[in-house]
Amino acid sequence: MVLIGILEVIGMIFFFNKKKDVNEMMKTITEPADPSMICKFVLDSSGKKIGESVSVTEDVLIIKSGSLFLGVPLKHVVSGDKTLVVKGLFDFTKAYELGEKWRKESYREMYQHDQSAKKSK
Repeated sequence: MVLIGILEVIGMIFFFNKKKDVNEMMKTITEPADPSMICKFVLDSSGKKIGESVSVTEDVLIIKSGSLFLGVPLKHVVSGDKTLVVKGLFDFTKAYELGEKWRKESYREMYQHDQSAKKSK
């Protein structure tokens, strides 16, 4: 009987500790990314194509431009029906730094001859 009581107390402590972790994680989550901004061509203010939007992370739009990834703060992006426009001057160096940071943290290239795909066959 005492053993059951002890197990109940331990279970409740575990349950409430997990609840706190989930609540703390929920506080750190920012606004969800707008999925309508992904897979659109991105133009600069003069109408020249920069690339295609591939992700929205926190407050940064990630653009694939050739083999590079560029990051532009969302406050500088205007969403249209079929395209996105970067308003104002486009700082390529800063955009490259933001895109490279995203690539290192989030991007994983998939190869046709991936070893894990061979094992599953």
